Amino acid sequence: MGCMSTKLVPEAPPNAHLVETVYPYNDAKTRNNRHADPKQQTNINQKPTRPQHSGPEGNNNQNQTGPRTNKKVKKYRDKFDPRVTAKYDIKALIGRGSFSRVVRVEHRVTKQPYAIKMIDRIQGKEVYEAELNVLRRVKHIYIIQLVEVFEAPEKVYMVMELATGGELFDRIIAKGSFTERDATRVLTMVLEGVKYLHELGITHRDLKPENLLYYHPGHDSKIMITDFGLSAMLKGPDNLMRTTCGTPEYIAPEILARKPYTCQVDLWAIGVITYILLSGTMPFDDENRTRLYRMIIKAKYSYQGEHWKDVTPLAKDFIDKTLVSDPNERITAAQSCKHPWLLQSQAATSNKNLHRNISQNIMHRQSQRDSSSGKSAKSNKSTKSNKSNRSGHSLRSDRRRVQPEEIDELHKDPEVQADIASIGSHKSNYA
Repeated sequence: MGCMSTKLVPEAPPNAHLVETVYPYNDAKTRNNRHADPKQQTNINQKPTRPQHSGPEGNNNQNQTGPRTNKKVKKYRDKFDPRVTAKYDIKALIGRGSFSRVVRVEHRVTKQPYAIKMIDRIQGKEVYEAELNVLRRVKHIYIIQLVEVFEAPEKVYMVMELATGGELFDRIIAKGSFTERDATRVLTMVLEGVKYLHELGITHRDLKPENLLYYHPGHDSKIMITDFGLSAMLKGPDNLMRTTCGTPEYIAPEILARKPYTCQVDLWAIGVITYILLSGTMPFDDENRTRLYRMIIKAKYSYQGEHWKDVTPLAKDFIDKTLVSDPNERITAAQSCKHPWLLQSQAATSNKNLHRNISQNIMHRQSQRDSSSGKSAKSNKSTKSNKSNRSGHSLRSDRRRVQPEEIDELHKDPEVQADIASIGSHKSNYA
């Protein structure tokens, strides 16, 4: 579910990165409303690479060949605005959402690969407004870059960088080795991006492994934060949000409690991601949503199991400072970047290979989910898609969103009300 509170902000922060919007019509109103940045340039020096994944909605479908693929490409090429296809050659459909499609394209002049997200202007209005609100104004090494936007009467076309290195957990599983040092490298990049967003008044609100992509397949690739469909950009003295949104396993207690919240919800998600990175397990995990949400509200998690014996106390301290029910006591993005676990030298970092435990736990969770959903998967004829995403499916959220109706039901429980009362109240000036 999209966030109802996100609105397009007409003016950008002083240090904003503005992206040109290209309109298909030349009427006076359109010309007057254009806010092109003449300094905006496309990076044409990067060598094209074989794309594996373009974003959180992507699937590895671009390797298919033959008449069937050609028909699909032609089908989506025909749906695109002529001004888009005049500049970009549509190569493959690589992802789909409820109101959007993502295609891999190639710039006709530079031959540079990009991803274009085509969004329905009516049904996908909340999503594209939220994303454009943020991506028009950010430029950071660890955040997916919006290149340009085409607006047509029925569709919006967002041209973005193409991340070709795959999702975070796909890379970990394929790598064969993963240490705390590797984890700190990943988290340092993510936290630098989150810190930048928070300084601009932007809250992502849906940080999770699926939205952390490697830029290219190489071992030295950077991580990029993607999918700003639930993000919010707030201005003025009241920096509080009230919309109920997020992904169940990563949502912060204060959102479930329906209390006004701040960008600190992103730090809770960082804690969940860190826990998974080091163990291959979820800190809060239950198929029953009510039980899951109660665990989150109470911050009920543990370090039990053999897989935690090789994790250092300093790493656990980092998690403990993020998975705090009271957001006023939770560590901030700026403070996280200075945590000793992230700053310690390479020599002092644990080099124990955690890969075996992580992989075993992921596969165990995979088998549990497969056995519980096998019948429905067959009835929906989704075996093929499950196979293509098999390596990391066990820790994916299946694109689920928190539904307000679920929270309504949750708040009817007297015991839950008591748990909610224990969460500290927010301070309006908390950053």
